[in-house]
Amino acid sequence: MKVRLTDYAIAFGIILCLNFFLPRMLPGDPLTAIYGQEALLQMSAETQAELVQRFGLDQPLWRQFTLYLWRLVHGDLGYSFYHRAPVLQVVMGHLPWTLLLVGSAFILATVLGVLLGVESGWRRGGRLDRGLLAGLMSLSGFPSFFIGVLLLLLFGVTLGWFPLQGARTAYSGLGGLALAGDVLHHLALPLASLVLVFLPGAYFLSRNSMVRTVGEPYVLTAKAKGLSDRAVRYRHAARNAMLPVVTSAGIMLAARVVTGALFVEIVFSYPGMGTLIREALSTRDYPILQGALLVTAALVLVTNLGIDLFYRVLDPRI
Repeated sequence: MKVRLTDYAIAFGIILCLNFFLPRMLPGDPLTAIYGQEALLQMSAETQAELVQRFGLDQPLWRQFTLYLWRLVHGDLGYSFYHRAPVLQVVMGHLPWTLLLVGSAFILATVLGVLLGVESGWRRGGRLDRGLLAGLMSLSGFPSFFIGVLLLLLFGVTLGWFPLQGARTAYSGLGGLALAGDVLHHLALPLASLVLVFLPGAYFLSRNSMVRTVGEPYVLTAKAKGLSDRAVRYRHAARNAMLPVVTSAGIMLAARVVTGALFVEIVFSYPGMGTLIREALSTRDYPILQGALLVTAALVLVTNLGIDLFYRVLDPRI
């Protein structure tokens, strides 16, 4: 475990270095690379001089890096001139919505994919297995934004069952259970889109792992002991088949948390990190972009670390 924690510390250190050095490697003035030409045109000379001093851009590079780490320790990710607020404040306003959306989709898709994969692999070649394979194989060919657009047109525009945008009704004055219901109502379509995006990967891996596990000697021994079909399937076969699924789940989260959520949040105008990153790109708000990517990378690392720790629950030998 010490080696694993060291690996994560090294990975986070590399991310911190990239976040610091990349803007300073761009051509031109570092202040222009950090804030963009458009923002500098709106600044007074006094403000620019203050920023140069604040970021230590007149200091040696090692001194600038030390100041950068010191500000991070104190929660200072910079200042957004587009939002006219500290970057950390802006990011924390969007992060909970992404955690709600991506976290819920990740859990639902993984649980549902494992259950379907276990049942499909246990009944390999049967009608259920063939139907699930055909359906989810077709589903895996569609990108996240396309699924989101289809759901939006069908359930939002045509049927009018769900809202077309946002995470809650503006100026509704709702509270308590009414507010929770309104948030879930807005969450339904983005959540369904991401679940459908995540589901095929979890299903295919768990099914293939289950097919290999069914023929293992310990499964045959459990059957010979007279255990019930359900006990053999889930207590013996499925538990061991889940190990590669858990590994893939961490990789899937790392690969999809930015790409999948980014496009889905844009389609539904959902106020999460994906929408914030797109907005930062369009407005050249580089401090927001750096802060959002740094927080997202840290979140992915923490999630993968949690999955590694969960390994010990599934298999104490690891």
